[in-house]
Amino acid sequence: MVTSFSSGPGHIVAELLRALVAAGLLMSAVVHFELWAQGVSEVAVIGPLFLLNAVAGLVLALVLLAWKHWLPAVGALGFGALTLAAFVLAVTVGLFGSHEVATGVPQLLAGVAEVVVVVGAIPLTILGARSR
Repeated sequence: MVTSFSSGPGHIVAELLRALVAAGLLMSAVVHFELWAQGVSEVAVIGPLFLLNAVAGLVLALVLLAWKHWLPAVGALGFGALTLAAFVLAVTVGLFGSHEVATGVPQLLAGVAEVVVVVGAIPLTILGARSR
């Protein structure tokens, strides 16, 4: 049973998508860690979640690059979608008592990174499922 993207015409596309998704995961992780270090760490519930997001983004990026399997792509898709959903909630109705603004460089960087993760992880997951 083949469980990787190691051969076939989709190999180059899968590797490019993998690199793009990993870059998005890393950007999201860096932004969340930087914000955590700049004071979000003091916010109840949100502070630990920002740190968890930073660590999870880094770990997922490394796993995605190291393990050529569809499962890390699904993890990246879930990470990106949930992080985007949390941001939308924080901006619109608040999240755990905290309200966020949708403007600013960190918000833009993280938002773009997470959209890249979701948009790239969808076809990467499909390519991975087809290679099985």
